This record gives sequence, structure tokens and C-alpha cells, in this order.
Amino acid sequence: MSAKIVQNMLKCAPFNRLYMSQIRSKATLPCLKFEYKDLEPIISRDIMEIHHQKHHNTYVVNYNNTLDKLQTAVAKDDTATIISLSPALKFNGGGHINHSIFWDTLTPHSTKPSDDLNKALIQNFGSCDEFKKQLATASIAVQGSGWGWLGFNPQTKKLTVISCANQDPLFPTTGLIPLFGIDVWEHAYYLQYKNVRADYVNAIFEVVDWDAVSKRFSEASI
Repeated sequence: MSAKIVQNMLKCAPFNRLYMSQIRSKATLPCLKFEYKDLEPIISRDIMEIHHQKHHNTYVVNYNNTLDKLQTAVAKDDTATIISLSPALKFNGGGHINHSIFWDTLTPHSTKPSDDLNKALIQNFGSCDEFKKQLATASIAVQGSGWGWLGFNPQTKKLTVISCANQDPLFPTTGLIPLFGIDVWEHAYYLQYKNVRADYVNAIFEVVDWDAVSKRFSEASI
């Protein structure tokens, strides 16, 4: 089987189609729209700095290194290597995507959902408070490491609460468009909340940038 055939097969899968389309563009660590200290006391400065500069940056570096290897493998028609790189692309690419969304939807000055998003939350969950309860429950229940998500289903036009393991990115994994995610890897909270994940999850709603979440909802629901 040639590398060209393998590439065509990869393009058929939503996740791999996403990354094959970005093969010529390297990932970069996004700048935050607030200072590391600004989310205190909900998220400490130390956690924010380590989470952004160390953990997220590691995903960026490893993703870019994997892209370099993939480009070399494609050029050499090295089918085995192309296939073997898929897990690293998924893990590190997913880590970069997930964290980029995470930072974009946090703010020191939490706002309220737009009228359209609030209406959708009520239609799909009964109330905004019930939505928060369901997302918190799903996030706390993640076994090991992963994310809790509010996603938009482009087929049914409904909002859904769901969780993903590890760094699996929401859209390639489920077909849901990510609106807001809660990182429940221990590096996101352990220095401050220790082993009490529930306290961290329930507190994070105090720093949600609902303007950003509402914008994502508006763009997804077009």
C-alpha cells in the first residue's frame, strides 16, 4: 500500500482530515487575554503559569515535532511511519486545540450567556443552573484524565454535555462543536484543590467568559 493511498484513507476520517489540512502550518502557543494572576482566587497564578507555559507548550512542541516527522514520512512514501504517527498527532494536536479553547473561554470578569445561548440552554437543559449541574457532574465523573464539554450538534441543532478522555478533541471524536470545556487533568487543579476535583469544577463557573462561549455558539449555529 502506497503512502498516497494511506493519506487518502486518513483524509476520510474527521480527525485526520483536520490535521492533514494543517500539515503545512505549525501550532503556536496562544497569548492569554489576561495575566496569570487574574483568575485568582479561582485558579492560582502558579497553576495558570505552569499550565500554560509548561503543559500547553509541551503539546505545541510535540505536535510540531510530529508534523515534521509526518512531512518527512510522506516525502519518503513511508507508509508505516505515517500510520504510527497518528496517535501522537491526536494526543498533542488535541491537547493544543483543547487548551486553546479553554483559555479563550475564561475571564477574570465573568459575564452572562447571550440571550440566544441562554434560550438554548433552557430549551436543552431546563435552565442555566441545570446545565452547570450536568456539566459539573460529567466533568467530575471523568475517570483518570480528560475534559467535560458543552458541545453543539450541527445536525440536530441541540446542545449536549459530554466528556472526552485524555486529550481527545471534541469535534473529531464526537462530531460536536466545542463551546466550553473544563480541563480535569490533575495539572489543571491539583496544586490548589489537591484531590478534590469537585471543588475546582464547581468554582470554575465563576470565571467563564460567556461572551466568548456565546460567540462560539453563534458561529456554530449558523
